[in-house]
Amino acid sequence: MEWDALLLSRLQFAFTIGFHIIFPAFTIGLASFLAVLEGLWLFTKKAVFKNLYLFWVKIFALSFGMGVVSGVVMSYQFGTNWSVFSAITGSVIGPLLAYEVLTAFFLEASFLGIMLFGWKRAGPSLHFFSTCMVAIGTLFSAFWILSANSWMQMPQGWTWAEDGTMIATNFMDVIFNPSLPSRFAHMVLAAFLTTAMVVAGASAFSLLKNKALPESRVALRMAVLMMALVTPVQIMAGHESGIVAGEHQPAKVAALEGWWTTQAQQPTVLIGWPDESAETNHFEVAVPGLGSAVNNAGPDEVLPGLDQFEEADRPPVWIVFWSFRVMVGMGLVMLTLGIWGAAAWALKRIDADRWYHRALVLAAPSGFVAVLTGWITAEVGRQPYVVYGVLRTADAVSPVPAGSVATSLLFFIVVYSIVFSAGALYILRLVAKGPESDEPVPESNQPPGTPLGAAIEEAP
Repeated sequence: MEWDALLLSRLQFAFTIGFHIIFPAFTIGLASFLAVLEGLWLFTKKAVFKNLYLFWVKIFALSFGMGVVSGVVMSYQFGTNWSVFSAITGSVIGPLLAYEVLTAFFLEASFLGIMLFGWKRAGPSLHFFSTCMVAIGTLFSAFWILSANSWMQMPQGWTWAEDGTMIATNFMDVIFNPSLPSRFAHMVLAAFLTTAMVVAGASAFSLLKNKALPESRVALRMAVLMMALVTPVQIMAGHESGIVAGEHQPAKVAALEGWWTTQAQQPTVLIGWPDESAETNHFEVAVPGLGSAVNNAGPDEVLPGLDQFEEADRPPVWIVFWSFRVMVGMGLVMLTLGIWGAAAWALKRIDADRWYHRALVLAAPSGFVAVLTGWITAEVGRQPYVVYGVLRTADAVSPVPAGSVATSLLFFIVVYSIVFSAGALYILRLVAKGPESDEPVPESNQPPGTPLGAAIEEAP
């Protein structure tokens, strides 16, 4: 392994996007959660929803701010570390990123101030509308980023210009590439589940500490409902994304499945230790034939293994293989906790099941782990291409010295460790404090007919 500018640039981008993605993955789901909470408060006039909104909006503001800062830093690398990529693909990728600014950023910038600071200044309808607009803006942002990234996974609607750059021939084909629908659904559902796991963990922690009991009980039920209903849908969305990848990126699927030989009736490798030099899996535990069934292949259909691809065209197998299994493992954890919570709710034991509460606290980060490992699977699985099958990563890096990239990478590590550790610690302290139960409803933003100091009736 040579620590050249290419490897260091890849590590730097992986480091910055790894920090960045955890914040949008949380704020996308949290913005929609806040919209639901405020809508329920306006509809039911129950202060428990207002208290939850006022608590989680603080965490949203901090997470949103850190996401913006880390996103700006990450985008600069397109010009500093990946200038060749920007020069070649800019005519295709550039408009998609501009559409994100014109839709998501403008929408969020227009209404975020009202959402965060207009609780006592704006009327309830305008404030609720602003919260909804911010939530929609986060979904727009996810759409355009996923569209650009999915085009890099499965490029279409483009051609080569005379100067050697790529130009779009049909922007509808560029935007709605084959990878977009399933990956967009997969990412949005992942964001919702990430938020649900954090809300569930925070609510369970409050219940264990006997704090803000009405709010914690309601939030826990909302999170369990999300986990129980959305996790199976997420599994189906992930399955569909894998089917699409199998059609357009067979090397990625072979790597994440651990298939070294081309054959019919491919197995499902549950666990193993991929050895790229020997082209085999050590200590393999597999279910024969199940891999073909999972990938919707007939009993006689031959599925390609890694032996179908030149060694230079294969992704790093070990990373893709294990990141995929960690992602699936986190999904199974969420499914198990969703079923457990639904059963405890049905048996009217959800508020008293201390073991379940402890499990939720431990599993609170599982959504972040699933998102990170899912992105590793997708991005490392695309290698050695930055635009799959068209532009190699080695041909897209900027002509800069390795020392310069190493210096900036070290700077990022130091600054991120200080700034984001402080931000994350402050968020954790807010979560541990929990929502307030006795804060009066502000008169300027009080729904008609709701008396101040009304008793909180716990939602079913």
